[in-house]
This record gives sequence, structure tokens and C-alpha cells, in this order.
Amino acid sequence: MAAGARRKRAGGRAANVGRRSQTLFKQMPWRVPVNTDAPVEPIGPDAVAAIHDGAMRILEEVGIEFLNDEACALFRQAGCTVDGTNVKMGRDWVMEMVRQAPDSFTLTPRNAARKITIGDGHMVFGNVSSPPNYYDLELGKKVPGTRAQNKDLLRLTQHFNCIHFAGGYPVEPVDIHASVRHLDVLFDKLTLTDKVMHAYSLGKERVEDVMEMVKIAGGLDEDAFQATPHMYTNINSTSPLKHDQPMIDGCLRCVRRGQAVVVSPFTLAGAMAPVTMAGAVTLSIAEALSAIALFQYVAPGCACVIGTFTSNVDMKTGAPAFGTPEYMRATQITGQMARFYGLPMRASGVCAANVPDGQAMWETSNSLWSAVQSGTHMVYHAAGWLEGGLIACPEKFVMDCEVLQMIQRYMEPQIIATTPDDIAVDVIKEVGPNGHYFGIDHTQERYETAFYQPFVSDWSNFEAFEANGGVWTPERAHRLFKDIVRNFEEPSMDIARRDELAAFVERRKAEGGAPTDF
Repeated sequence: MAAGARRKRAGGRAANVGRRSQTLFKQMPWRVPVNTDAPVEPIGPDAVAAIHDGAMRILEEVGIEFLNDEACALFRQAGCTVDGTNVKMGRDWVMEMVRQAPDSFTLTPRNAARKITIGDGHMVFGNVSSPPNYYDLELGKKVPGTRAQNKDLLRLTQHFNCIHFAGGYPVEPVDIHASVRHLDVLFDKLTLTDKVMHAYSLGKERVEDVMEMVKIAGGLDEDAFQATPHMYTNINSTSPLKHDQPMIDGCLRCVRRGQAVVVSPFTLAGAMAPVTMAGAVTLSIAEALSAIALFQYVAPGCACVIGTFTSNVDMKTGAPAFGTPEYMRATQITGQMARFYGLPMRASGVCAANVPDGQAMWETSNSLWSAVQSGTHMVYHAAGWLEGGLIACPEKFVMDCEVLQMIQRYMEPQIIATTPDDIAVDVIKEVGPNGHYFGIDHTQERYETAFYQPFVSDWSNFEAFEANGGVWTPERAHRLFKDIVRNFEEPSMDIARRDELAAFVERRKAEGGAPTDF
């Protein structure tokens, strides 16, 4: 269908999920892919045991700093050794706690047709989250993020069926005061998308406000809200060896009300972690398990994900590097450790490139395919990330979604089907050595769905490419971005719920929102 064609309202119903996307260009329907490939396991069982032992020794002999008084009191209650903010914990207790975490769980947003499974072979992708800056081809420069830009990126988040959850703020809208930013952005997220929500653990007000807004948007009472996870928070440890006050506080608030937490240490080898990848992974595992053990002590069986954000720095400049061979191996090894502990795993689709160019795509593709190879279940920053997380870019978002669709297509079972019709010996006999397969029934019956069809890649030859204006990939992605935004329709929401959301936002703004340091 031609770009810019008018669209019918989808209404948020299960039968209509993904239908809106077909109007601008044909994309794959909404689904949660399942990764059936055997994971890449670069280290053997003895090495897994060695990393585990190293992580346990860190927890027993070195300890983790918990800059949260409640957490320290809880660890003391559990029998751990607490000295000021330093917490040492025995491996038997840690493993007893970690074993209580489920190996899979579901997240159900306001539109139940967008429910996703975390774990059990499923693989879900989320948008770029938290860059302070924005870049697109029309601007041609990096600028601080705004609410308008954030809303456009949320429109992309909703439009693309290969994006399964709305993580963080796609770009930080610095034109909204920090005390009320979470209120405006969550209103935008809950009205512009109907996918799974995220809360920043940056003070009790922000977490509690988001949980209340998710309840309102879903029409949930407290019992229904707590019965199953409807949202999640993601935290990073402050490597090396620290968990801060607000992030632990936010996670405790979430698990006590039945919501999910993701613990993702940010360990950069050579800077915040040992220069060796085994050492960096070991530190990351220790930091993550220390928090997950605490959450399981407080809320046994709560939904927890172990995250990996282990990469290396450029030793010439000290800048973070992503999509490197070391990053890929660290992700694969962490996948082995996640399976050892029986935990779902989160990774990321990241790069160090500054603009949506070739470097951006090969680094991001390395990151994404290492997530596939490692058996990752939840991929953060899967579309739109640049400059090591400092820039959100809509053209990169569109280009990344092409890669995500290819990964989803790669996972479809029909590609590797081996029925007699698929092996097609009779067809091969029919065509013989002198014919071709274009016109035969076997091909005609399958040609529309036989192969992946791109929406931003150009598969024409060079002469056709030139005849069509010689438009490079980022420019094609920019045109698609503009078409999506121009033709976007919000997913339906009950008017009473929308009004209640708006009233909640106004009331909390009048109360001052969340405290800030400025």
C-alpha cells in the first residue's frame, strides 16, 4: 500500500494488533518470537563453575556496598554480615534465595494482546531508553531531547510490531522539569502505546506514581495489579561493588507489589571492572546476584531478570566500546551463567557509533546477534541507540527494526521445515536439469511468504537504485519515520481511564511531583 495511505483505527483489540502497521509498508505481524537455536557456549562446565566460585568469593570475602539503609537492615535480619554499608553474604544463602526466582514469567500491559513472556525461550525487544540527546537527518546535529521528540520515538515504538515493550524514555525530555517529567512522559507512553511499561527507580515518588498510572490505564484494582506483573523496573549497579539508595528502594517497592525487576550491572572491562572479560563477567554476576538475593528474601518467587551490560573501553581514549568481539563473548558467557542460575536474561542492542552509518549497523548487529546466540530473553535498546547511549535517533530506530525483523524471521520454524513438500524431491524431478522454478505450482503457491521481505533495504541493482534517486539507507529510513509519525493514530483507550490518568497527573503536579536536587 502506498506511503501516506489513510488508516482505520485498530481499537487495541487482539484481532487488530499489528493491522495498523500494514498501511505505510508491509511489516511482520505482532508476535513474540521463540529462539529454538542451541545457545553458543564459549566456555566449558569447569569455567562456569570457576566464574560462579569467583562471584561467590566476592560476595563472601569482599562484599557489596548497599547505600540503602533498609537493604542493610534486611540483610542483617537475614543473617548476613553488615558493616556500615558493606554486606557480605554466604553462598549457600545466596543460592537458596536465587533458586526461588522463576525461570519465566509474563508481563501484561493495558492491552492484554500485547502480553509478553520473559524466559522459556522467548525473545522480546525494547526501544532505546534514556539518551539525553537526539539526532535526526533533518536537524543534522545532536541536540538535547524534548517531549516532542520523545513522543515521536514512542510513536515508532508503538508502530513497529518487532518492538515488544516500551522501556524508559526513548529520549530524555529535558524541556520538562525533572520533578514532573515522569508524569508527563508516562501519560504519553500510556496513551501513545499499549505495550509493557517501565518505571525508573529514581525515588519513591516516581516508582509509586508509575505503578498507580499503570493501574489506572489497565483498569486494575490493587489485587489484580499485584496478581501478576504488569510492568517492570530496570536498575544498574554502580560498578564496582555498589548498589545505590534509590534503585534498590524502587525495586523493593516493585517486588512488594508483584512487579518485575531487571538487575543489569554496567561493567566496563578496563575501567569499572577487571580488564579480562572473565573478571568483568564475574564482577557483574556478583553484583547482580547480591540484589536478586535481597529481592527474593523480601518477596520469594518475585519476577527477576539478570542483565548483562559488560563491554570494554577503548584503551586509547577511555570511551565505552560496544558491539565488540569482547562484548559478544561476555554476553554469551553471561548467558551460560544465567542458565546455571535458572534466571531469565537481559542484554542490549548497542553501538558506539555517532551517526546512523555502517559502523552503527555492524556494531548493533553484533550486539543483537550475540543476544540471539546467548539465549537472551529481553533485549533493551534494540532500536534507536547511538553514541554509547548518549543519542536517540529515529533513522537508526527504523534501520534497527529491519534487523529485528530479520532476526524474527530467522526464528520462524517454517524456514527449517523438512516435510516431503519442503524437501521437494518430486518438484526437483519435475523441473529437471534444464528448467526453472519460477513458474511451477510449488513456487506459485509459496512465493508471497517464502522469503523475508524488507521495508527499508533496497534490493534493486545499481542502475535501478540510481534511477530511483540514489537514496541511501538513512534517507529512506528518515522518509519512513516521517510517514509513520504523520499517519500515526493512538491506540484506543477508554475515555474514563484517560480522564482519570490526566487528573492523576494534574493532582501529582500540584503536589510537587518528585523531589529533585536542584
